[in-house]
Amino acid sequence: MDIALPIITLVVGLIGGFAIGVFYLRRQMSTMQNDPEMLQKVAKQMGYNLNGKQMQRAQQMLKNNGGQPGRPAPAARQKPGRKGR
Repeated sequence: MDIALPIITLVVGLIGGFAIGVFYLRRQMSTMQNDPEMLQKVAKQMGYNLNGKQMQRAQQMLKNNGGQPGRPAPAARQKPGRKGR
């Protein structure tokens, strides 16, 4: 019992932390979808400088994904003949 309680507490804490992190990330993504300044700020932090057309495309991708990161947008397919960057 002395060993089981800390292990159970750790597992419950990890699961709870993960759930809170996912909730927070989804909330931030939906906020970015509606706020172009925030999207521009995040892009600059990642080293990208988006122009107007790229900004609209990024917002459209977020809307198509429903604000869920990691899920590919249907319209985000590469054009034939272009290599990924």
